[in-house]
Amino acid sequence: MMQAFVRDESGFIVSAELILVSTILVIGLIVGLVELQASILHELDDLGDAIGSLNQSYSYAGTVTTKGVHNITTAGSAYGDLSDVSCCDCNDCFSLYCTNPSIKEGSGS
Repeated sequence: MMQAFVRDESGFIVSAELILVSTILVIGLIVGLVELQASILHELDDLGDAIGSLNQSYSYAGTVTTKGVHNITTAGSAYGDLSDVSCCDCNDCFSLYCTNPSIKEGSGS
């Protein structure tokens, strides 16, 4: 019985293959999820830049209507949307994913 147990290797080969395949699948899954995260962050950054670049300016002219001796007036209004460089409405000032490393003061470089 002991000799039959020593010669029986069918379970060992299947287990080793299963561990190898599952390890490769887990590593591939991790790499795939990291790339998915990077793609989603880039798309959200593009969406934020598109929303920030919308021009919300408007204007409308006033009206004057005369009814007999009365003048009825409506004042006009205007609003101009300017880009806020300090709040990063532009694509040049900030990126969600690829940011430049900052140099700390007193680090000697």
